[in-house]
Amino acid sequence: MHRLRAECPWDAEQTHRSLVPYLVEESCEVVEAIEAGTTDDLREELGDLLLQVVFHSELAAEEGAFNVQAVAAGIADKLVRRHPHVFATETAPDDPHASWEQRKAVEKGRTSALEGIPEQLSALSRAGKILSRARSRRVPLAAPAEVEPITDEALGEALLDLVVRAQASGLDAEQSARTAVRRLEVRVRDAERG
Repeated sequence: MHRLRAECPWDAEQTHRSLVPYLVEESCEVVEAIEAGTTDDLREELGDLLLQVVFHSELAAEEGAFNVQAVAAGIADKLVRRHPHVFATETAPDDPHASWEQRKAVEKGRTSALEGIPEQLSALSRAGKILSRARSRRVPLAAPAEVEPITDEALGEALLDLVVRAQASGLDAEQSARTAVRRLEVRVRDAERG
């Protein structure tokens, strides 16, 4: 990558911002390889995603900020910190996801379950992340009386049906969901203020 930055005109002109579309595209291609590809496809796409990590690290190194070794050391240290039941003497938590989120909140000094959830997520992904965070942080949200389990296939079909109904009604399903997610955020903030 160092040589590409020096000798390739396209690579030389890239910035963190100009590379964002490629990072998003490569991430989506990894998902596609997992869902519908082969192990060879996955290996290739993970390599393409790794290139993005290396490229961004090279840009940061040029700025004197950090390098790829610092990125690797940072994630290794984080994994050790967040797994004291593996790397220290604590017992394994009953809810590993909640334990991870609680440790992360303490490390980052987060006071709200909403902090650190990317705005760029789709409405469904953001809603899922908000609900998961609220649950792990024990934010008292009023829950429906009883939630019936649903299969993956039935959920997918129900969501697709809602998109069809939204289009037939002249509505943008994603925007409607984003509006509902904003209301969920208000409920979380209100419950946190308690």
